[in-house]
Amino acid sequence: MTEALGSTTLSVIRDGVLAVHDISLSIVSGSWFGLIGANGSGKTSYLRAVAGRLELQGGTVRIDGADRTADRTGRAAAIGYAPDAAMLPGALTGRAALGIVAGDSDRALSAIGDIAAALALAPLLDRRIGACSAGQRQRIAIACAFAAGQGIVILDEPFNWLDPVAAYDLRHALAARVADGLTLVTALHDLATLSSACHAGALLTEGCVALELDAAALASARSDPAAFEARTIAHLRGQAAKVSVST
Repeated sequence: MTEALGSTTLSVIRDGVLAVHDISLSIVSGSWFGLIGANGSGKTSYLRAVAGRLELQGGTVRIDGADRTADRTGRAAAIGYAPDAAMLPGALTGRAALGIVAGDSDRALSAIGDIAAALALAPLLDRRIGACSAGQRQRIAIACAFAAGQGIVILDEPFNWLDPVAAYDLRHALAARVADGLTLVTALHDLATLSSACHAGALLTEGCVALELDAAALASARSDPAAFEARTIAHLRGQAAKVSVST
């Protein structure tokens, strides 16, 4: 299996605090990788640093096997990343925002493809972002991650603010895009999506990898979701050694 995205002993400082330290992960090409953890566990800092949106303090980042640690701009260009929905310029329309990302709005919509239907994007294209609800802004932000057509996309908690129908449609559209060869990395709070849709994953606590989840672990999670939930919550609470879950 070919590695699309990887890091070795990665460290990131945010606001003078070591938010990520010594994270080593390898993400296989054409797979969906899920990153979970409590608020403040370092998920966003890790993903933003890997994608070139934050400076690294240590470690290495690889894209398609090549060391891209020193090339922050190159990492940002190689990886599609959804902006913070709340930070999208309110004066722009959805179409204009997508056009900025891709250089051309028609090119952007072509690259987004079937994701646009899952996001019900069409009614938002000519609406000012400032007139959109939080969920509608989230749809535009997710579309931005696909607008330039990169083969690696990172989404930070993409299902936040989406209604149940939109979340359902987006999950299936993302899975279909991964089946077509996309490498997708998502920060998640939803254990059901992690176990049902992801091929591998990791749990972060206090900026470190507390637990790696390979294909076998997630297959086991699908067969007994209640046990998986209990084990994962125990890790999130830092009390895994005190909890015994029968299998």
